[in-house]
Amino acid sequence: MLYDKNKLIDFIYEDLGYGDITTEAVVSSDMNIEAYITSKSSGILAGVEESCFICEFFKITCEVIKKDGDHINIHDKILKISGNARKILLVERVILNLLMKMSGIATKVNYLVSLCHKVNSKVKIAATRKTTPGFRFFEKKAVFIGGGDPHRWRLDDMYLIKSTHIDIAGGVSEAIMRVKNKKIFSKIIDVEVRNIDEAIEAIKNGADIIMLDNFTPLQVKETIMHLESLNLRNKILIEVSGGITEENILEYAKTGVDIISLGSLTHSYSSLDFHIELKVLGGPEGI
Repeated sequence: MLYDKNKLIDFIYEDLGYGDITTEAVVSSDMNIEAYITSKSSGILAGVEESCFICEFFKITCEVIKKDGDHINIHDKILKISGNARKILLVERVILNLLMKMSGIATKVNYLVSLCHKVNSKVKIAATRKTTPGFRFFEKKAVFIGGGDPHRWRLDDMYLIKSTHIDIAGGVSEAIMRVKNKKIFSKIIDVEVRNIDEAIEAIKNGADIIMLDNFTPLQVKETIMHLESLNLRNKILIEVSGGITEENILEYAKTGVDIISLGSLTHSYSSLDFHIELKVLGGPEGI
């Protein structure tokens, strides 16, 4: 997966400002060190590719010990980096932040995927656009690393007809017709519906996915049973979204839906913790 190199370097210079005045005062410009980035948490690792690119950009040697997607435990060594001390101190906080946040997302996603697959082996756990401005790519990538689906990366990724579009257009059929009049052939149509009637209308007008928005598990089950009675279930992918939490996600998975999308994957997660252990080459530990 391609990563946004320019943003990674922007993160460094955002942190740097006009210079690292402390390091420049304390650390000589020709000092070399080596360091290990070590896990203080267990979970699924993400952010290694980004960390290595930052190191390479600043001519820091980076040895990968654990790769993206690996399960890690407390005290596991993740990366070994070596080179100029000032450069390593420049990048270390941003690298740790990337690893912490991306691994936190990947770990949460992996947990929910594993949980739901116990009762529905085919269901996809998907993200939403409830992401951090400027950091979306890395959050979505972490979802992917954790075994989830990033859903739309951007507004141009697919047609997602929401209730606001439906209300403005004057109904489901009219909204879908307007999309089809402008449709790019390679893009699918996902329609957010609020009841069984809108679901049926969306399917009959050519939707590829229907999103049951804020349905309870019972309402989802009743909708699926009704679609099966009309021989429509196999014509559509069914997504559920809204009001889904870790506490009730299994009830949604049990209904047999195809996709469960949660904003919490990228806005409500616990970061994993990492730290860096430094060693002056040829000298005592620390600086």
